[in-house]
Amino acid sequence: MKKDIHPEYHEITVVMTDGSSYVTRSTYGKPGDQLRLEIDPKSHPAWIGGQQRLNDQGGQLARFNKRFSAIGLKKQ
Repeated sequence: MKKDIHPEYHEITVVMTDGSSYVTRSTYGKPGDQLRLEIDPKSHPAWIGGQQRLNDQGGQLARFNKRFSAIGLKKQ
């Protein structure tokens, strides 16, 4: 292994959105730093199977419905 080309690998504390935490090893920050997560597996709908809502950002859904309304599909 070449010397002085690899980042320092040390222990940090990862803090989840619910306040729980665990210690892991990483190249993030300095030894003893905390990494606070905004989204984690305990709160993200992709992992917990929460209700997924269809967001109409920028009117894309409205434009789609207007464009293809003549097909005759019924809205639910």
